[in-house]
Amino acid sequence: MTDAQSISKVTEIINDSRIGMVTTINEEGALVSRPLAVQEVKDDGDMWFFTGLGTSQVAHVRADSRVNVSFGKNTEWVSVAGTAQVVTDRTKIRELWNQAVEAWFPDGPDTPEVCLLHIDSDSAEYWTSPGGTAATVLQWVKSKVTHDRMSVGESGTVEL
Repeated sequence: MTDAQSISKVTEIINDSRIGMVTTINEEGALVSRPLAVQEVKDDGDMWFFTGLGTSQVAHVRADSRVNVSFGKNTEWVSVAGTAQVVTDRTKIRELWNQAVEAWFPDGPDTPEVCLLHIDSDSAEYWTSPGGTAATVLQWVKSKVTHDRMSVGESGTVEL
């Protein structure tokens, strides 16, 4: 795949998955993950998430901006490495605001607690397994019979 095709594949997997496991580094240096719904994915892999100013992810990002976000759905997975920034710009918050976010912030986009995490993506790795679960099981059986390494799809790494 070309870099453009790989980047397109990464954004496609993210858009199809919608919920990412955002991993930050806590005060003790341990990795901490939590699910967040991606609000927007740019063509270059940059992402936007809503969260609250009092959350652990905001505290972690302010202390160490390195993050990883992973997505997976059915037979496709992606892991994106980058840096995060806490954004409190009300114009950007209103631009990305939607009804789903109101479940978390019922007072609307002007809620003082609401903020965005902007992920500036540096690189991504993706894996796909065409043919779904049945093809994966078939490849597994084949590898057991032939004693060859299992091969079920494609993977790639791309700089964003």
